[in-house]
Amino acid sequence: MRSILKFFTFAFFSLFISQSVMAAEHGTQQEAEALVKKAIAYLKANGQEKALAEFNNPKGSFVDRDLYIWVTELNGKALAHGANARLVGKDLRSLRDVDNKAFVEEVLAGIATKGKGWVDYKWPNPTTKAIEQKSTYYEKAGDLVFACGVYK
Repeated sequence: MRSILKFFTFAFFSLFISQSVMAAEHGTQQEAEALVKKAIAYLKANGQEKALAEFNNPKGSFVDRDLYIWVTELNGKALAHGANARLVGKDLRSLRDVDNKAFVEEVLAGIATKGKGWVDYKWPNPTTKAIEQKSTYYEKAGDLVFACGVYK
């Protein structure tokens, strides 16, 4: 009887721990917002050249689990992307998610009207490679748009 009780206790504890670890693999909306604000402060303190180099560094301080910073000009041209350096220099307005949603256009429209906000879309997770629901926080600072998303 004791061994059965130990087994179920161990199984329950293992399930609880694995759920906690899985949740910790994903960033939260609060962490995404905080990372954007940290990136804006870093740019102001260190200048654009140093900041963009750090934002583009996949091992840098602006990549945390599945969270990463991306930065565009107001015209949609990418200056930094912590998960995909091939996007730097590209016009991101043409990007569409798997449902053909022009989410960068939505970000730029939100910047023009409110200066910050959230957009939902589907995007490949850089850690799992699976297409997942994503919600991205964006904020304007000067002539730049800073963004960071969370996978749900």
